[in-house]
Amino acid sequence: MFPEDAELAAADRWVDDWQERIERQATQARDLAERVRGLTGTARSRDGLVEVTVSSSGALTELRLAEGIRRRPAADTAQQIMEVLGVATAQLAERVTQATAETLGADSPAGRAVIESYARRVPPSTERADDGRP
Repeated sequence: MFPEDAELAAADRWVDDWQERIERQATQARDLAERVRGLTGTARSRDGLVEVTVSSSGALTELRLAEGIRRRPAADTAQQIMEVLGVATAQLAERVTQATAETLGADSPAGRAVIESYARRVPPSTERADDGRP
């Protein structure tokens, strides 16, 4: 075998390995996108009067107000909705972080980018709402 042949074989192996890594990363990205698409965050206020659900994009998809909310000042209700929304969004970010860690790895560049993107969307939480978990 000529030295050039060994160099060509090594270059072919490098290209094959690179292509395999790219294909694996693309599959992982598709898997993560599918998982994240189905994620939501739901939280309710401690008094049970307000419950919200956010979609995988963080958009408010459901707002449920119990009848008892009518006895409260509107400003209190608005504040409580925002607090519960923050908890639901934080829950979503936590779920995305877990899915990302399991799919891409939390320490991979792509994984860190996804996790940081969701973390930036999370408003400060007051921890006064109930995240709906037992």
